[in-house]
Amino acid sequence: MDNATIDLTEFLNQQYLCESLTIKEVETLLEYTELITFRKKEVIADIGEVGEALYFVVRGQAALVYDDGSNQVEVGRMNEGELMGEMSFFDRQPRLVRMMATSDDTRLLKLTRAMYKRLRVEHPFIAVNLLEHAIISLDHLIRRVSTDVATFNRYFYSTGKK
Repeated sequence: MDNATIDLTEFLNQQYLCESLTIKEVETLLEYTELITFRKKEVIADIGEVGEALYFVVRGQAALVYDDGSNQVEVGRMNEGELMGEMSFFDRQPRLVRMMATSDDTRLLKLTRAMYKRLRVEHPFIAVNLLEHAIISLDHLIRRVSTDVATFNRYFYSTGKK
């Protein structure tokens, strides 16, 4: 096992995704993924694409950007330890937002659809943990966005009364 694999195993072992996995199961999960690196503002996945992979943020952050053709608005960020791309991956609908790296050396673990299908069959316990993590990551994003929208609405529609 090389140093990069050891570092990834240690990182994953500290994440919710791997909370109930053994070290061996974490190493197995890594065998199904690919570590990819992005530069600042590089597009990870674009609007209109159907998700063919899930991404687990290992280092850095990824911005979720809505683009209506004339304006780009950041609608969320995915942090280290969070999964992204799960909505389009599971429902096979085109992406509504662009995923972009926010800094140089943003590192993601990529799990392709083909490898996910193999994982489900060959290691269903790991796949179930991945699904639970997808639900939690999506919940975190929805809660952050909901808080931001509520704060904006209070500011924008405030009557000045307390």
